[in-house]
Amino acid sequence: MLRTARTLLSSAFLLAGTIAAGAQTLELNAGHVLTTASHYHAAAAKLAELVSEKSKGQIKINVFPAAQLGGEVKMIQSVRTGTQDIVVTGEAPLENTVKDYTVFSFPYLFSSVDEANKTLQGPVGKEMLGLLPQYGMVGLGFISALERDIFTNGRVIKTAADMQGLKIRVIPGPGYVTAYKALGAQPTPMAYTELYMALQNGAVDAAENSPDLFLQDRFIEVSKTFSLTKIMYMPALIIISKSRWDSFTPEQQKIFTEAAAEAVTFAIDHYKKDYAAALETIKKSGKVELVEPDLASFRATAPDVYAALLKEFPQAKPWLDKIKAQ
Repeated sequence: MLRTARTLLSSAFLLAGTIAAGAQTLELNAGHVLTTASHYHAAAAKLAELVSEKSKGQIKINVFPAAQLGGEVKMIQSVRTGTQDIVVTGEAPLENTVKDYTVFSFPYLFSSVDEANKTLQGPVGKEMLGLLPQYGMVGLGFISALERDIFTNGRVIKTAADMQGLKIRVIPGPGYVTAYKALGAQPTPMAYTELYMALQNGAVDAAENSPDLFLQDRFIEVSKTFSLTKIMYMPALIIISKSRWDSFTPEQQKIFTEAAAEAVTFAIDHYKKDYAAALETIKKSGKVELVEPDLASFRATAPDVYAALLKEFPQAKPWLDKIKAQ
């Protein structure tokens, strides 16, 4: 009887220890809208790997790609309310909430991806991340900006004049809508998950995106031209819910800060490689006409576009001045 009691007591302690150990494991959910081949996923997966490693397995991040947790607007709102932990997103949908971010919708603000990334990893980028906590979010870092080019299901875009009346799907961000209107197009905000079908059935004539995503999301199947307009370089970033962040211990916050810095570097390199490989694939495919447009004609429209954007989003002016002053 005594031996049985001791055995039961030992089992109880073992069970209690197992439960306690299990309780120490913290699980978080991260989402994005792109495929597992994208640099969004590279950033999220690397973050998950490093956080697990640095926390000795005590923190686990489940990554949900391809809009499994919803579109970017929905996921951003879920992160703000604390019902989702992490989102990797382009900045354009953030403009609905953080109006200062409309500065990134100014055409030809940067001359290259490298120039954009230099700004995002510098003092201006840190200041921009510092705006997020007041909206219920904490920015863990900007990953690579994405070059925004135009692909169509027919019309060839060689000069700015070719934009007139072009029905183009744009990211649901107010700055993007205003910018493309000022260029003479008919911008149509639309969820990314709806774009393939919209191009296929002619609901839109065109869309704007990066060469790597053009391939990864199979838009090459429903497009006839890809024009390297380089109109914008859209930042992308890793965001965590402020309520979740505030629940962390200082040590857990340190783990996330360090892991995010490494994930950002990894994702920037990932994008560069994907971009170069995608352009080569498009050239060799023979399926789509790769167009080198007259960029001077596009850049010449910038003053008018800037005037329209500043009229609607005056809060972007200080940020525009800071970026131009670099």
